[in-house]
Amino acid sequence: MNKPVPVNPPELRSTLVAASSMPWQRTDFDGIEMKILYQDDEGRSTILFRMAPGAVVPLHEHTALEQTFMLEGSLEDAEGACHAGDFVWRPGGNIHVAHAPKGAMFLSIFNRPNRFFDGTKFFTAAKE
Repeated sequence: MNKPVPVNPPELRSTLVAASSMPWQRTDFDGIEMKILYQDDEGRSTILFRMAPGAVVPLHEHTALEQTFMLEGSLEDAEGACHAGDFVWRPGGNIHVAHAPKGAMFLSIFNRPNRFFDGTKFFTAAKE
């Protein structure tokens, strides 16, 4: 039985991101690299992060829901540790410092950019 295959118009087609072949980008934080997999004009983004052992994400506020899936290592803060295979989400208003004692790789989904208390711009902000 032949069923018709749906054909999406160009604006509704899937977008493949070949993350495995993308180069890692430096961030403003020592030992933290990223691959921006998705971002839009409303502030949403999906970012693959790699943190070297001992790297720290300084004090910041999640201005909206943030979701993170740990692929390797651990990400720790004052509330506990998230290890490879774990998932953590933080509500808007959550404030913390995150560090990766032995290094980490994780995928984070942001509904809006974080606010860093030291004035550093969010990862998807345009460089001046």
